Amino acid sequence: MNHSAVTEFLILGLTKSPALQGNIFFVFLFIYLVAFLGNALIVVAIICNATLHTPMYVLLLALAIVDIVCTTTIIPKMLWAMLTSQKTISYGGCMSQLFFFTWSLGAEMVLFTTMAYDRYVAICFPLHYSTIMNHHMCVALLSIVMAIAVTNSWVHTGLILRLTFCGQNTIDHFFCKIPPLLALSCSPVRVNEVMVQIADITLAVGDFTLTCISYGFIIAAILRIRTAEGKKKAFSTCSSHLIVVSLYYSPVIYTYIRPASSYTFERDKVVAAVYTLVTPMLNPIVYSFRNKDMQTGIRKVFSFLKL
Repeated sequence: MNHSAVTEFLILGLTKSPALQGNIFFVFLFIYLVAFLGNALIVVAIICNATLHTPMYVLLLALAIVDIVCTTTIIPKMLWAMLTSQKTISYGGCMSQLFFFTWSLGAEMVLFTTMAYDRYVAICFPLHYSTIMNHHMCVALLSIVMAIAVTNSWVHTGLILRLTFCGQNTIDHFFCKIPPLLALSCSPVRVNEVMVQIADITLAVGDFTLTCISYGFIIAAILRIRTAEGKKKAFSTCSSHLIVVSLYYSPVIYTYIRPASSYTFERDKVVAAVYTLVTPMLNPIVYSFRNKDMQTGIRKVFSFLKL
């Protein structure tokens, strides 16, 4: 491992304008509180209600935990920098932030695919759902999610740790992300770039394709249902997940299909803010407002707190 001459990095943040710092601080404080408390409420509601101990809600529980990790990895440090003007982050702190962000990003994409498969089985094979999506299958799917996420994170973080940072230490972003770190490296980054492209194809494109295939079968199955009430009930079981997937993948797809010549760090900051911060805030809102079982579980939590 090459020992870096840089012991800390300077993170520029979302904007360099002091006039906008105050407004951005309160906006992201609100985003963090909604995301953290909303996802924490989902975690508590699912754990404390035996009726929610089903594969669908266990996967939702995992998604909520991932969202908490993602937002907590990024926003508190960013808020502290805005509040105190201390924009530096240690080398170790930067690598830790990169590891947990990359882990949460990979885990979220694989979880979306797993949740789509769960809905595919529930709608296309309703009579065999409990047999297929049993306890062992649930554990196996979550293990696969964890293995892929950890492997992806270790590979990218390990490759960054091999780089030498000996000159400029200013990260033109609001957290430690691979592209701005590669721009600061004094050593060759070709291997890093290739691995990022491989991850983009296998995780972003691969998981999105598998999710689309699952929903293709789901929509076909729903259209074969004869009654309007049956179609409505079947679609309601997967509509929340479909909304969340659309919100998440829209900025991700935009990131990867746009021409390389149009890439700028300023534009990347906005896109990254959407899929790493805004989507985790919207997830609990979408799932709680559109899911009667979750609403019942959340009411039980509040009823318990009143005692």
